[in-house]
Amino acid sequence: MSSKRRISLVAGSYERFIWGFNLNPNTQTLTPVFSYPSHLSLIKTVAVSNSVVASGGSDDTIHLYDLSTSSSLGSLTDHSSTVTALSFYSPPNLPFPRNLVSADADGSLAIFDADGFVHLKTLSVHKKGVNDLAIHPSGKIALTVSRDSCFAMVNLVRGRRSFCCRLDKEASIVRFDVSGDSFFMAVDEIVNVHQAEDARLLMELQCPKRVLCAAPAKNGLLYTGGEDRNITAWDLKSGKVAYCIEEAHAARVKGIVVLSDEATGDDEPYLVASASSDGTIRAWDVRMAATEKSEPLAECKTQSRLTCLAGSSLKSKQPQAGKINAKVEDKNQMVTDQ
Repeated sequence: MSSKRRISLVAGSYERFIWGFNLNPNTQTLTPVFSYPSHLSLIKTVAVSNSVVASGGSDDTIHLYDLSTSSSLGSLTDHSSTVTALSFYSPPNLPFPRNLVSADADGSLAIFDADGFVHLKTLSVHKKGVNDLAIHPSGKIALTVSRDSCFAMVNLVRGRRSFCCRLDKEASIVRFDVSGDSFFMAVDEIVNVHQAEDARLLMELQCPKRVLCAAPAKNGLLYTGGEDRNITAWDLKSGKVAYCIEEAHAARVKGIVVLSDEATGDDEPYLVASASSDGTIRAWDVRMAATEKSEPLAECKTQSRLTCLAGSSLKSKQPQAGKINAKVEDKNQMVTDQ
């Protein structure tokens, strides 16, 4: 099997289109490969795992796509309100995700078996809409934050909420770090870093303006973007700014994707991609960011108001995503509806 990889980026927009791009760092090109008017109204969230893409919108539906063939795989209609957050659980030894977890504006969480996308269970987690969700690398728990200013933990093995507490202010983003040892919550312009084991507050990261997106990296950095139009890399050991790509976009940054050297291959640079509400997607070689004024490695203008961004690095030869249509029993699946 060839070790060559294809780097793909997927963005959603207010205009109900989902956009797919291939990134070639060697030729410094970001090439559009597909666009679908897949939803009836704006797209709120996108998620990618290997070659499978999911998008959620204010039309209460989740749409599925195959990156390897740039084709649609159908839709899921198990939500009765806007789909606000999506996350795949992908064990490192499997070529496809095992589960998809989605959240909606009613405060509910839905769990799907990604092999066939069978709906397993829907949980009522919050009294108001879920703003964001994050799945631990083990696949055993998920964290949610919502419009009711609450933070909750969901046991994905048993399929029930195990903890919930009220925050001082509403959080808009929750993320685990790559190891799962800590998690982050964004509240306006502050990002709180917590110990995962006991939720103890480790540090506060003070950003200039409201944070709209965040992505952790394996080298101990956390990338944030938002209304300041910058991409800021935070050193999580010191709690200080490692470097900052100032004015990375002409408008607010709505999505950041980190593509580590492990994901992209030893011959590729360390890459970060970002999307702005002005419709521009840019890729950055962040090795240059710490030493000089950065210019994007590649960029593409979609002429849409972008809302979210996700990415994937695919090997050139792998099974087709169409395999997900076959239902296979799995004793270790995330939850069983009893």
